[in-house]
Amino acid sequence: MPWLAYGDRVVASLEVARTRPERRRGLLGRDELTGALLIERCRCVHTIGMSFDIDVAFLDIRGRVIDVVTMPPGRIGRPRLAARSVVEAQAGAFERWGIAAGDTLDVRLDT
Repeated sequence: MPWLAYGDRVVASLEVARTRPERRRGLLGRDELTGALLIERCRCVHTIGMSFDIDVAFLDIRGRVIDVVTMPPGRIGRPRLAARSVVEAQAGAFERWGIAAGDTLDVRLDT
């Protein structure tokens, strides 16, 4: 199972959306998210059809956080052209984990 790491600590279990259908589906149809979701090859997200607020971290090619936003349901986010992927989590998770713009996130395959 992949894990989301920040610095030397693992902060959450991680699902990875790699294929086009997985990226398109994202968190749609869920009532909550335990851990986080990495959507590869992504610069923009929406929350249309979602039932809960999410935190979104936009990552550059090196995994550095470009921007962090909290999005309520029914919104279309603006693209971050420098982003290459996004990490989504339940709203409030990034604050609890201490993740902010400028931080570098890492995907680990084991702890």
